[in-house]
Amino acid sequence: MRQNKLYPDSGVELTPYIAQHYDRLMNSLSFGLYSRFIRKAIADMGIKPDDNILDLGCGTGRNASLMLHYLGDKGRITGLDLSPIMQSQFEKRFANEKRVTFQRQRIDVPFDLGKKFDVVFISFVIHGFPHEVRKVIIENVVHHLKPGGSFSILDFAEFDMAKMPALYRWVFKKIECKYAFDFIERDWKGILSGYGFTSFTEHHYIKGYVRLLTQKLQ
Repeated sequence: MRQNKLYPDSGVELTPYIAQHYDRLMNSLSFGLYSRFIRKAIADMGIKPDDNILDLGCGTGRNASLMLHYLGDKGRITGLDLSPIMQSQFEKRFANEKRVTFQRQRIDVPFDLGKKFDVVFISFVIHGFPHEVRKVIIENVVHHLKPGGSFSILDFAEFDMAKMPALYRWVFKKIECKYAFDFIERDWKGILSGYGFTSFTEHHYIKGYVRLLTQKLQ
């Protein structure tokens, strides 16, 4: 069974089969590399014990489970995702964890959760949208962050695809959607500065092709 995509050229809208087996497939296709750098990236976020975190496009809750290790009793995580299959896996994972909640919500349209967060996190989601839609997502982030709160984007870094090693370039072209090709060419610090973000920090992984970009909201 296939779902009708909201964005036909997007690679982040998953078929039901891929959604059901997402974590296993990512581990297998990356030969375990995905799991290792995700752990390192979450550690590099600098999460504080009392942080209230909003996880956009939270999927199965894999990232939330890693972030939870850094939270104390007062810390909280709210995961947002559109997929009912992801929701089922997320809620099963955190069935006995009161600090973590799920809400079915599209992140590509304006929304209001009625509260502000210390941290907003998005992992390998924003590159899969047209740029005008990315702007809506960033506006949602600004709306839900406390002043001085941090926004962490774990996604592809900025790079020249023509300069990639031939094998890497072939893989990138095969597995990624056209929106990703646009994403890697944009000046994301410049874009985010226009929304009031400052104090940028970067951590790179996978030979520099993946980046955790964290910024503070003024």
